[in-house]
Formats: sequence, C-alpha cells, structure tokens
Amino acid sequence: MNRRDLFAALLSAPALSAAPVWSQTDIPAKRRAGAPVADAGPLYRDVPAAMAFADDLAQRRGLDATWVREQIGRARKLDAAIRGVTPPPTGVPKNWAAYRARFIEPIRLAAGQRFWQDNRDTLARAEAQFGVPASLVVGVIGVETLYGRHTGTHKVMDAITTLAFDFPSVHPRAATRSAFFRDELEQLLALCQRSDIDPHSLLGSFAGAMGWPQFMPSSWANYAIDFDGDGKVDLFNSQADVIGSVANYFKTFGWQTGMPTHYPVRFDDNKLDLETLLAPDILPSFSVEAFTAKGAVLDGPALQHPGKLALVELQNADAPPSYVAGTDNFYVVTRYNWSSYYAMAVIELGEAVKAGAGR
Repeated sequence: MNRRDLFAALLSAPALSAAPVWSQTDIPAKRRAGAPVADAGPLYRDVPAAMAFADDLAQRRGLDATWVREQIGRARKLDAAIRGVTPPPTGVPKNWAAYRARFIEPIRLAAGQRFWQDNRDTLARAEAQFGVPASLVVGVIGVETLYGRHTGTHKVMDAITTLAFDFPSVHPRAATRSAFFRDELEQLLALCQRSDIDPHSLLGSFAGAMGWPQFMPSSWANYAIDFDGDGKVDLFNSQADVIGSVANYFKTFGWQTGMPTHYPVRFDDNKLDLETLLAPDILPSFSVEAFTAKGAVLDGPALQHPGKLALVELQNADAPPSYVAGTDNFYVVTRYNWSSYYAMAVIELGEAVKAGAGR
C-alpha cells in the first residue's frame, strides 16, 4: 500500500492502528491555536444541527461520540470565514491586471527563487516522477502562502465548522458548499482522532486550508504524500512533502505531461462568435477547427494542438479583457482553485520564478 492509500485508509477504517500521519510536536507553534479570544463567536454545542451531525459522524466512522461532540461543541462561529466566502456585491468588476500584480511582484519572486534554489533536486525529482513542471508546483506554493510565510491564523475547527453550519445563504451554491464543508469537518476529525491531535490546535485559512500548499483535510487525505521518506506526511514542515503532494495533486487530476496550459489567441472580427466561444467557460470544448471557425485566430504550435480548447476571458475592469486559449492542462490547474484568474497567476508566477532561478 502506498503512502497516499495508507493515509486514506487511516481516515476510513473504523478501528485502524497505525503510526500518526503527524504528531502534535510536528506542528510549529505558530501553526497551533491558543485559547479562544474574548470576542469569539458562540459555541456550536448549542446548535442542534451540529450536535446531530456529531452523533451521526461518530456512528458512521466508529469514533467516540463523546469526543466528537466535544470537538464540534468547542468550535466557535467565525465571522471571518463567513466574510471570506460571501460573494462581493454585484457590479464589482474583476481586474486581471490588478490581481496579477498581487502575485507577480518582487518579494514573491525573490522568495520563489530562493525556494527553487533550496529545493532544486526535489523539484526535479517530482517533475520526473509525476510529469508536472516544477514551475507549476512553485507557482502554487507562492500564490498560496508566499512559500510558507502566510499559512493562516484562523482556528481550522472554527472555520470549517462555521462554514458547515452557517454558510452564507446569499451564496448561489450555499447548499452545495455547506455539504462540502461538512465532509471536510468529518475528514478533519477522523484524521485528528487517528493521529491523536487536538483539532483545535490547528491554524489555517479562513476556509480551513492548512500548511504550505493550503490543503483542505480531504486533499490531505487523498493527495498528500510522504516525499522525503521519513514515514509521515507533513505539509507544515517538510518542503519535500509539500512539493511531492502538489505534484501528485495535479497528476491525479489528469495533468498531461508536455501539454501547454494555454496558447495566445486573437480574433477575426468578421467571423467572431464570442458568445458561443465563452459559453462553456473554462471547460475545453472546441477542437482547433471548431475554435477557429468561430473567429478565434491561433498561430504556430496551437494549430497542431491535439485536444480541446476553451476561450478563457480575463476581465480588466474598464479596460478590454485579456484572452487565452486554455487547454485541458489549464483546466487541471483550476481544480486547485476554481478560478481562471488564480490559474493564470500560478502559471505566470511559476514561469517568472523559473526564469529568475536560472534554470
């Protein structure tokens, strides 16, 4: 059984004795949470739906019901989590140029180049094993946490419990997202119980993502791997595990080695059917022939692309949008974060770091 399968088994087996994936001492002090602050929100022990979920979870997973009720009951409503997932007011324009500038900037580039130099051999090993470019792995880690500098200051239990039971109803996918976070809460508690970790000790993002790559508990279970060979998966401290896990994530989601993420595109205004080209959003849906028949103009290698393409639109506030022809690999990048803006930032940061690292 490989390490990823062992980790998944840890979370699914009702009574499995195994070495912990992490231990309390593996988690740096700044990644652990202290006592709740005085102005923290109400406890979930007084929310009937949360306690009913705790009882159901304990029964399904074979966990101690008292322990599960205590952990969920100790969680507090986190307003920062609700604010973080609440959609912006309608009419606020997206701005790719401004978004890009947040990530392709001197501090992040310098940190990325140091990370590349420090981990050159590990990055090369991951690229050889998974076929995922080192630049993409480096781009993700840089966008997510500025190479480990900003891994989150919120209690993961508070964040995930809040979004499981108080996801903002104004969100267009509130029911689906609430169900997602209930599953993440289940994964987190199963992980911590098996590894003898206090779930309230963990710090992460407002949505409960953890470690350098900001993995949610389910991603930790399904994609995190032991890439430094020390017998455990540690995304808080081991840069090798971080690199291998991000590469494994993309490979599992269908990364195709050697395929570009996107191509330049321009338009023939006489044939352009922009509405049809944009209808599938970022899902590659057009052959090269169908793509160009709708007025998209490709050059060079793009004309020989063997798969489907999507027209990716990046709005620039009041300025004209930017466009690229996205491939299946571009779509794979968006599986890390369902945003074309995020994907382009990751891709461009990684390429800029690679150029500066002198590879």
